Amino acid sequence: MNNKEKVLIAGGGIGGITAALCLLRAGFAVEIFEQASELGEVGAGIQLSANAVQVLEYLGLKEKLAEIAVQPLRYEFKIFDTAEILQQIPLGEAHSNKHGAPYLQFHRADLHAVLVQKALELSPSLIRLGKTVTGFDEDAQGVTLKLSDGTTERGDILIGADGIKSAVRAQIAGDTIPEYTGQVAWRVMVPTSDLPNDFMEHITEIWVGPGKHAVVYFLRRGELLNFVGAVDHAEWSEEGWTVKYPWSDMKKDFEGWHPNIQKILDAADHDMCFRWALNNRPPIKNWSTDRATLLGDAAHATLPYMAQGAAMAVEDGAVLARALKASDNVSECLQIYQNSRIERTTRIVNESSANKKLFHLNSTEELKAAFAKRDISSERSDWLFSYDALNVELASPHSGI
Repeated sequence: MNNKEKVLIAGGGIGGITAALCLLRAGFAVEIFEQASELGEVGAGIQLSANAVQVLEYLGLKEKLAEIAVQPLRYEFKIFDTAEILQQIPLGEAHSNKHGAPYLQFHRADLHAVLVQKALELSPSLIRLGKTVTGFDEDAQGVTLKLSDGTTERGDILIGADGIKSAVRAQIAGDTIPEYTGQVAWRVMVPTSDLPNDFMEHITEIWVGPGKHAVVYFLRRGELLNFVGAVDHAEWSEEGWTVKYPWSDMKKDFEGWHPNIQKILDAADHDMCFRWALNNRPPIKNWSTDRATLLGDAAHATLPYMAQGAAMAVEDGAVLARALKASDNVSECLQIYQNSRIERTTRIVNESSANKKLFHLNSTEELKAAFAKRDISSERSDWLFSYDALNVELASPHSGI
């Protein structure tokens, strides 16, 4: 299609900004509508493997990413109380050499800031703040974006990158009632200066145990240690990432776990412990209309058990920009994008959900037996990390699943 077409994006998070950068590079006119009054991200960690990092490097961000990231040496899956290593996934140079880009870990706010800076360099008026999207109308000539202040905006294409509570998704796919997984997630960050010297290598640790697991890794060049702990919990709690809960509840949830886990929890700021509900949304088979489509969590929200939520959004942006150049027909372009993405994203959502069970098996014996049957490093290398959004063959507009 004509790259002079105007693309409207609902949502200025990591997925929306990355999509805008890919589209700007492809020559499209782009405008982002973000409901927040100022740009920023919550204080959470984020992991990106080569399949996403190569897109960001293609966008000219390689040096900036190196300034803010940690490049871990490997993944280690460990038993919750003994620290026995069940499996490892080589990262560091091995990951870079095999997949063409590094595996990196970031503070979400740092990554978002780098993306925004690049976007505003390319298009200073790109992002419109304080603009809440409520819906859209479309016709043969274009799409009209509806905003909560009563104003509208006209464009040729609409991308809903407005997250799990997406107004664009609700209109395309109907309201999706979140299904509580029976698990809640704790999050704390600890300055490494508050931990013993040489507390741990620059690795990613996944501690697994009956009814719960924990993920531990460094952020901000190693200045912060990020802890996320998922716990089986009968009660539903709020889904947002910024709800505080008592430190004592978190400490109790991980009673009996390895001394290193206790050191992290003891060093945490007792007034900065966050907990939220982990909800599942089953994959949908269609997320596009003739003039509108979805991206990132709005299209395929996933549990964080493969560290691929943000990576999928980054991949989406790259494939969408390519798909919009593949045909003169807008509707066909959006179907090419959707059909090129739906099988992969559905697989990631489903395998992430399966890890919910694997990581929480009832005993050490069950955990050892289950991990012994798997080669997680090979599995993820074969199809997950090796994906190349910049060059993968695009699907037919008539394929689908």
